[in-house]
Amino acid sequence: MKRRHFAALAAATLAAPAGFAQERTTRILVGFPPGGSADVIARLLAEKLRVSLNQNVIVDNKPGAAGRLVLGELKRAAPDGQTLVLSPSGAMVIAPWLYSTLPYDPIKDFTPVSRIVTFDFAVTAGPGAPQGDLRSVLAWMKANPAKASYGTSGAGTVPHFAGLLLSQVAGVAITHVAYRGGAPAAQDLIGGQIPLMVDTASETIEHHKAGKVRILAVTGEQRNRALPDVPTLKELGINTSADAFFGLYAPAGTPADAVNRIDRAVAEALKDPVIQEKIYGFGLVPNHASAADLAATQLAHLKRWEGPIKASGYKAE
Repeated sequence: MKRRHFAALAAATLAAPAGFAQERTTRILVGFPPGGSADVIARLLAEKLRVSLNQNVIVDNKPGAAGRLVLGELKRAAPDGQTLVLSPSGAMVIAPWLYSTLPYDPIKDFTPVSRIVTFDFAVTAGPGAPQGDLRSVLAWMKANPAKASYGTSGAGTVPHFAGLLLSQVAGVAITHVAYRGGAPAAQDLIGGQIPLMVDTASETIEHHKAGKVRILAVTGEQRNRALPDVPTLKELGINTSADAFFGLYAPAGTPADAVNRIDRAVAEALKDPVIQEKIYGFGLVPNHASAADLAATQLAHLKRWEGPIKASGYKAE
């Protein structure tokens, strides 16, 4: 997406039409900078929820610690349905296995509201990497260990560990470089500061189409609808995969009627063909699920990542 599209979307999100209940404002917190996939999805939702909830809805970006800091803020918010977080799954299912202390308990401190999207990740090469397919790039990294690195939207994220699994399965040591979001990581990829990036396809898909970078593989079990010509890791003989989700959460103790009201509005928004096509265009999949299903998905991913994280030997700083 071009910057002017983000700016227009942000302006539309922040300006409520006349006649709306200005005294009530719902905040959707996002723990990453503007321009990344979480921010874009939050703004698409906010634009629709303003109408369906008949009140102002704003997106409040509070980047830091790969989305963990903003969850601490949500924990402290009033459980009235007016403060929400759109969180990528990493902060909920990866961080608990990495950090002995977190500013939140991923199960006890939050009320699941809606699953928004599911997605895999794109492995993208920039001008700092040689031409060729992913196998060629990995061979170059093995021969040039000082240049072998990959960027992600932050330490302790699912892309971080998707890249670590790629490194381990491919038998190539690749240094992880953590950024404060996918957008700044993509800028360094384009600038040649890092040769490889692992993150949501939305972070690099427009640059890929423009020829500035090359998406070499996706991490899902199947090819990404937005990138039909890009193979999966398994198609390339690299036997690993990874996927994730974005979930909408409220503070623990939020009344069920408030949760249900928001969830119904989210479900309706995700039925909009325009919204669906925009989400698909980012390389994501609109995949609504209600509170109970989001909670079950979160638990399943928690269990799924426990073994790989412990086996990796990675220690959080």
